[in-house]
Formats: sequence, structure tokens, C-alpha cells
Amino acid sequence: MELINDYPMVISLDPDDNVGVATRNIAEGLSLSQALGAARENIMAGHKVALVDIEANTPVVKYGQTIGLASQPIRAGDHVHTHNLAMLERDTSLENFTPAVPTPVMESDLTFNGFHRRDGRVGTRNYIGIVATVNCSATVVKATADQLNASAGLEKLGFDGVVPVTHGSGCAMNTESEGFAFLERVVTGYAVNPNFAFVIVIGLGCESNQVKALVDKYGMTDSQRIDYFNIQGAGGTRASIKLASDKVLAMANTHAHTPRQPAPLKHLTVALQCGGSDGYSGITANPALGYAADLIVQHGGSVILAETPEIYGAEHLLLNRAVDVNVARKLLEHIAWWKHYTWINGAELNNNPSPGNKAGGLSTILEKSLGAISKSGSSSLSDVLEYAEPIKKPGFNFMDSPGYDPVSVTGQIASGSTIVCFTTGRGSVSGFKPAPCIKLATNTAMFDAMSEDMDINCGGIIDGDDTVKSCGEAIFQKIIAIASGEETASETLGYGSNEFVPWMVGAVT
Repeated sequence: MELINDYPMVISLDPDDNVGVATRNIAEGLSLSQALGAARENIMAGHKVALVDIEANTPVVKYGQTIGLASQPIRAGDHVHTHNLAMLERDTSLENFTPAVPTPVMESDLTFNGFHRRDGRVGTRNYIGIVATVNCSATVVKATADQLNASAGLEKLGFDGVVPVTHGSGCAMNTESEGFAFLERVVTGYAVNPNFAFVIVIGLGCESNQVKALVDKYGMTDSQRIDYFNIQGAGGTRASIKLASDKVLAMANTHAHTPRQPAPLKHLTVALQCGGSDGYSGITANPALGYAADLIVQHGGSVILAETPEIYGAEHLLLNRAVDVNVARKLLEHIAWWKHYTWINGAELNNNPSPGNKAGGLSTILEKSLGAISKSGSSSLSDVLEYAEPIKKPGFNFMDSPGYDPVSVTGQIASGSTIVCFTTGRGSVSGFKPAPCIKLATNTAMFDAMSEDMDINCGGIIDGDDTVKSCGEAIFQKIIAIASGEETASETLGYGSNEFVPWMVGAVT
């Protein structure tokens, strides 16, 4: 990243760029630098400004990568955005694929204090889960959780509380469909997530997503950690609430006062997310999180990047990091699926960025994807996962998912993530129980305006008070502290019980 002049009104991110990024609102006629001259129109903070004249139908370059084509002639000092920047389709193949060298793991004495589970995994939180297999059991699940959280004294037994895991599906589905498989994986993935000390799974009894079949199919047979029943078999609503409460209290006494104990960082799996992105996301918070993600991988831990539509156009950067051709092929297969999926639904992948993204300065999906991928750092790509598929290989993983944050994070937690790092430029507010969510602000103005919702301000990178490296190291240390029990801002505000949102694909009949 290069400052255009000593007063960083506009910054250039790569020597090959022909656009820069405004660090503040710039009025028309204001001098940008001796080389650039004056701004030819008003340019908002986070938006792009042409550094040189750009001919029509030639590449517009940011991050050293093409983010689109000039749809008309652009002069130095012009605002560059959706009015003069067009999408560029890019075809990617494996014709000259070369496997990446796997990222080496260092010998490390670093630890976090977590909850050691019977299956060898380690949680960062000690919640109790009550999981609905179907929307019909959601009311019983919520009522039981509310009753227990209000009166049962579970905190005195060493628990962080009871989390109701509810959703709007589970019936009127083809049990052989892809969407049904997604639902099964997210329900079972949450049930076995190590941030739960134990779970109670509740069904209605006549739904498509049968609780007994689910338990048997996915081998959830540890009776000390998982119990289940159907409302119809229990005798109705009040009887089910009492039964669920009795089961929770009995298991809580069995699991009471589990202490935090040191665990190596290989037991950490971090979900990498962004939401409400702006023109600074790919400059500050995302690359800083990428630096931290590399440190997690180097210390033996795992990170999961997701949101397939938000790597579109920049997938070549991930292919260059794939450890073998099968991993690379899986990534391209998911891109092809998304192209078809959006087409049959009358859309296209470049419908993204969202209106909020565009207001923040992002113009094309190529530009957004380049910034989004920087959250993953530079580690080799170990594997590509189906939505909510359990993580199998340590290191950097990519999980297929939509770009809608709650759906994507739901899949990452089901895959095994025990902590979430979430970058935001516009100011996203959410939490994702049972995983704590660290919010990383891309700019100081938003951080100051929403300081009670944010954990770390990465805006100092733009302000000149910080660097990507130092901010990344601070994020890494914050991850360890949060994993060891320090509360996140979203946890202090009570977020996290409403963001379980499985990916719904296919017909509901």
C-alpha cells in the first residue's frame, strides 16, 4: 500500500493500480496531489478515484488485479464506480495447475484455555444446546431454554447458558434432496460442536427430519452428551417442556463444574466472515484478519473461509493455493454449480455486491471478491468442504455457502468452527451462539459510531496509526483471549440465539 502523497487523501494499494481509494470525503475541485491534479467530482470516503486516464474497454486495476473494464473513457481524478465500470467475465481452468506447497506447521507452546470433550475436541464455550429438528418443535425448544435460563441456576454449575437452536424447516421436504442433506448436516453439526457440553434434540414425531433416524444416521450415540425425544411421544407441549427441563438438569449435574484447561492451538477452528463490506474492507480488516489466519494455521489450527459467490472472479487466487488437483477441481465445481443455480433462478453472480456494499465504494463482484479472499491470508488450501461438512484436514479450508452471512456462519459452525471472526465496514450486528463472534471494524468512523458492537478497530491502517501486520497480531491475540473465555461485544449485548439459519435449497411440497 502506497500513499499518493504525505497527506493520505488517496492511497494506492499496488504499483500496477490505475485507481486509488479515498481515505475521506473529497469535494470536487480539491487538489489530490501535484501529479493527479484536482478531483473532477465529489468522491466519498472508501470510493475509487482514477490515478491516470483510462480508455474505454480497458482494465481497471485495484490490488494489482483487474476488477472490471472501463465502460467509458475515464480521466485522472474521476470517480470510478458502477456508472463507468463494467463487469469482466473470467474463465478459469486447471490446464496448467501446479499444486501448492503445504504451509508448514511450527513447533508451538502457545495454548488457550478451553473445555476438553470426551471425543478429544476442545470447546471455547460451555453452553447447553436444545436443538429442534423441525419448525414444529421450535416453540417447545425456545420455551424450555427461556425457562432454564431464567430460573435454573445453570451458571452456578459452570455453564454459559442454554442455547435454543431453532429454524423454519424440517418437513415437507424430499428426504433425498440436497437441501435436506444440508439441514441434516447443520443440525447434527451443531449437536456435536464442542462448544456445547451436551444437547437435547427435540422433534415433533411426524416430520420429514425424523430425530431417531438423524441420531442413528450420524452416529450420535454418546448418551452422556446427547439425548432426544419427540413431542408427540412425550404427551404434548407442557409435558415436553417439563421433560426437556428435567433432562437438561439431570445432565447438567453430571457435567457440572467442568474446568477450562490449556489446549494447543491445533484445537482451534476459526470461521472467517465479512458482512456489510465497504471500500476499506480489502485494505484494512480483511488483510489483517488474513495475517491472523496465517498465524492460526502456522500454529497448527484451522480456519474456514466461505461464501462462494464472494470469491467469484478471484477464484484463481485460491486455485493457486490448492495442495492438489482434487481440491482445485472441487472449488471449480462449486463455482460452476453457482453459475447454474443463479441462472435457473433468473439471476447472475454479479448481482452481488449489495446496495450497502456499493454505497461503501465496492463496484463489482470482482472487486468485492478480491477483498473478501484476503481474509484467508496466504496459507495453502487444504480442502474444499460441502456446506456444513465436518472439517477433516487441518489448516486453511474453504466451505461452499451463499453470501448471506447467517446462512454461511451456520454452515461454518456446523463444520466445526468454535470461534467466528467477522469483519464489517458498514456495521453488521449479530452473534452466533454457541461460537463467540469477534467484530472487526474496517474504518475508525464506524468503529467510533458503533463502539459497543465492535471488538477491534482496523481503521488505524488507513489512518496511519497501524499496519496490517500489527493489527493482524492483535487479532491473533484477541482470538486466543476470546477462546479462553473473554467475552466479545456481541456476547455482552446478548446476540446469538437468532442466527441459526440453515441453507434452504430445493422445493418445499
